[in-house]
Amino acid sequence: MSDVKSKILKICNDAKKASLGLATLDSAKKDQVLNEVIRLLKKHSEKILKANHKDVRVAKENHLDAAKIDRLIVDEKRLNALANAIKDVAKLADPVGKILYDVKRENGLHIRRISTPLGVLLAIYESRPNVTSDIAALALKSGNAVILRCGSDSINTSKILAEIYREALERFNLDKNAVSLVPEVEREYVAELLKMDGHIDVVIPRGGKSLIRAVMEHTKIPVFRHLDGNCHTYIHEKADMQKARKILLNAKMRRVGICGATESLLIDRKIAKKILPLLADDLVKVKCEMRGDEEAVGIDKRIKAAEERDFYTEYLDKIISIKLVRDIDEAIKHIATYGSSHTESIVTEDEAAAQKFLQHIHSAIVMHNASTQFADGGEFGLGAEVGIATGKLHARGPVGLEQLTTYKYTVTADCGLRA
Repeated sequence: MSDVKSKILKICNDAKKASLGLATLDSAKKDQVLNEVIRLLKKHSEKILKANHKDVRVAKENHLDAAKIDRLIVDEKRLNALANAIKDVAKLADPVGKILYDVKRENGLHIRRISTPLGVLLAIYESRPNVTSDIAALALKSGNAVILRCGSDSINTSKILAEIYREALERFNLDKNAVSLVPEVEREYVAELLKMDGHIDVVIPRGGKSLIRAVMEHTKIPVFRHLDGNCHTYIHEKADMQKARKILLNAKMRRVGICGATESLLIDRKIAKKILPLLADDLVKVKCEMRGDEEAVGIDKRIKAAEERDFYTEYLDKIISIKLVRDIDEAIKHIATYGSSHTESIVTEDEAAAQKFLQHIHSAIVMHNASTQFADGGEFGLGAEVGIATGKLHARGPVGLEQLTTYKYTVTADCGLRA
């Protein structure tokens, strides 16, 4: 057996064993562990920031792009946000042990469907050390063990965060292997992890399209996935123009490197000549490049001509594609053609148009008069998220506590016999 395989097998065996004890852990104990994590984050804050400074320095030396460096940074503000996310998770109701179905049948059977943990989660992610903490917190609260495999960019920060969770578990005499981080960053370790379908129950990839596609192509383990965050903001003919300007600027520019950032802007032709120059003014001020169709370029020369591929692109940068549409039906058709089923928003004061958009768009998250950057588990009241799922099985949108559970049936009878 190779050294890589033996190391991964040990991590998986340890996680599987830890998951058995965690599955039946009472809610109060889970919350105690999470609150201990918060205390330890404060205690080790200087160590975390120092490790992160090292990660950021190496990332800059390796010429990592600006969006990834932004996601990599942990400062005092983000460390507080990280602690607050754990606090929010601790406040949430325990998703395990809920009775989802309860029926007494005429045949004498008492049947219940009860929520249970998934088991062992594998999280593979790139340059976001906060993901280390968010996923660990959600895994613990939902009774799952988790194996964390971060990218090399965030390895120093993530190691310390994972050790904090392990220290908190040990303080309550719990198996620290309920949270484990693979310390090696070589690709061979990922390849071996993806073969462990007998130990790992779900894979959670967070990162670019290439990472998620590679995971999907090399594992038999179920995957919570989304390939792209090509999110749209559609400004309807009945939009409030000032509201539309504020929403779009936030949706595109608050943080350009997140999957909920608007990448494509759709505008009704009836109002395009009036509103597009105003939107362009806002975007030019923040140095956002605009790539539009022929009609958009004809209205404002600051807009560059778009290519077909622009309407498919998740930029994660200060770039936006612009398309003028005839009406709401063409907007819906455009999103169905070019979108990635992540998040779409309509800006309008017409309730009927809003309802049509909400009903006919089949993305995981559909919004009315809201910035697409609200596509976030914390904003949805889920405490945090392990990612946004755009598939149609089991989980869609922000994957929080509820989505990290499955269920079992319990059946009781005085003497249950089948004739």
